[in-house]
Amino acid sequence: MLSPWRSESYWLLWLTFVGLFAGKLTGGYLPAIGLCVLIYLGRHLAQINRLLLWLRGGGKIPQGSGIWEEINYLIYRLRRRNKTRKKRLLRMLERFRTATAALPDATVVLGPRDEIDWFNEAAGSLLGLRKSDLGQQVGNLVRYPRFADFLRSSEYHSTLNMPSPANEKNQLEIRIVPYGDDLRLLIAQDVTQLRFMERVRSDFVANVSHELRTPLTVLKGYLETLGDEHPPLPERYGKIFRRMEEQTERMQNLVDGLLSLTRLESGGGSPQREVDVGALLRAICEEYGLISPTHAELELRLEAAAGLMGSEAELRSAFSNLIGNALKYTPAEGRITVGWREQDGGLVAEVADNGPGIAEEHLPRLTERFYRVEPDDGRRRGGAGLGLAIVKHVLSRHDAELKISSSPGKGSRFSCHFPAKRVVQLRV
Repeated sequence: MLSPWRSESYWLLWLTFVGLFAGKLTGGYLPAIGLCVLIYLGRHLAQINRLLLWLRGGGKIPQGSGIWEEINYLIYRLRRRNKTRKKRLLRMLERFRTATAALPDATVVLGPRDEIDWFNEAAGSLLGLRKSDLGQQVGNLVRYPRFADFLRSSEYHSTLNMPSPANEKNQLEIRIVPYGDDLRLLIAQDVTQLRFMERVRSDFVANVSHELRTPLTVLKGYLETLGDEHPPLPERYGKIFRRMEEQTERMQNLVDGLLSLTRLESGGGSPQREVDVGALLRAICEEYGLISPTHAELELRLEAAAGLMGSEAELRSAFSNLIGNALKYTPAEGRITVGWREQDGGLVAEVADNGPGIAEEHLPRLTERFYRVEPDDGRRRGGAGLGLAIVKHVLSRHDAELKISSSPGKGSRFSCHFPAKRVVQLRV
């Protein structure tokens, strides 16, 4: 087959020759060449018409010559390739829908106005959706006040726990994932069994802690009585009783910490009132100064006059744990800075020290229960490893976030970031 442009050039040469020959015979070159040009244009218009009819209605590929043969073939090949790609995409979409429909979690595709575009079978059993609900706004079908607020808030990094509309005994965890142009994926997971196991664990810890409290109190009382004996006990016995008293105190602190965590995890509401955080931090620093006057230098920087709406008892517990940890790990010649300042419309409480610091691999796990990092000097600092877990739960109940930055030899910084909605201007 000749190349398209070569074949097309033969057409032009042939029409030019015919036009010149006709012009020589008739003596009118211009009309003869004009007629040949019209014939050439008519040929292209006919080919364009055939191509247009083929693109509209399909069928057999139109025949052509010259450049049109190549054009028709390229368009035909492109259409065949697109058809193959379309079939492949349809197969992939079908496999995706089949896989999504088999997911145990409810999955709902929401449009720009929160209308339901598609949902899987699990959404029917967990959210009570039916096929006739397609196109309806999900807020009109899942009637739960907190769900409507969650849908409007656009806080996609958080989750919502709510009872199932289909069965109120089941608990769901709702998550919304944005994707595409104004599209969102609503995922509802059945966490009934998980919440049950958490409640069992919490009840177990609370019951065991309460049961341990009575014997510990009795044991501690007897040890204190023996320590106050007159005449004093022999030194070898006194050392044993002091050691027993230390361990009893440690066990008491562990029980108190577990009970505090249980109360925080139970989700029970605490009194919400205006808290003067500056005065609270000042009081905590003064208390630690009286308890241990030989600790590292403690500096208080109050740069914000505003306070928080929250629970003073819980905030005191969180700040006391942070300051106590800094005093515990910072040497006596070190320095600890406690700050209260404004940042990005919110407020930040900060405890920074120039102690030994913490290696980077430990930072993600510091707020886990019983997780402790002992310093390189080999000295045990005591504690149950519950302080930062309590801090994390307290901040979570106050819509706040704990940020930790530290490096070995350069100290540590623990920052509690409270959102603007918690800020209150204190009344004088």
